[in-house]
Amino acid sequence: MTPLRYAAGPTAEAEVHIDAPPAAVWALVSDIELPARFSSEFLGAHWLDGAPPALGARFRGRNRHPAVGEWETTCTVVGYEPQRLFAWAVDDPRHPMSSWRFELKPDAEGTRLRQWMRLGPAPSPVSRAIAAMPDKEERIVARRLAEHQANMQATLAGIKALAEGREPVTRSR
Repeated sequence: MTPLRYAAGPTAEAEVHIDAPPAAVWALVSDIELPARFSSEFLGAHWLDGAPPALGARFRGRNRHPAVGEWETTCTVVGYEPQRLFAWAVDDPRHPMSSWRFELKPDAEGTRLRQWMRLGPAPSPVSRAIAAMPDKEERIVARRLAEHQANMQATLAGIKALAEGREPVTRSR
């Protein structure tokens, strides 16, 4: 098994089938506030400069983690194709500390929704933790990916419930 290294840009993803058309799913995915209802870490976001969702638009996100505390990041939309792709880079879009995206694909009677993220390549709280404990890099990276995976699964489950007209399970903080 290849060791998990931050410099390699490790990724996490989650996927779900939703019994709703892409247009209904898109309305939820493109709402940057919605994941805060389901994530244990993401607290919310708002668009900057009065910009609507579009390629190049920026938003500020707020997060909280027990090991780091609270922080904000500025994100730039780097992929925007309605009913197909919503992607953003954290901090510098040319050299992000992480990259995120939702992908939608028509699937039988509904939509296949995938959420994906990559750590790095720019320095981040994860790379700073690794610098402080280089002998624990694999464990730090694996734990962080597992945290992201759990939050993505919770977010997708919430989006699925809303799109299918059911009451979603929300995360308690």
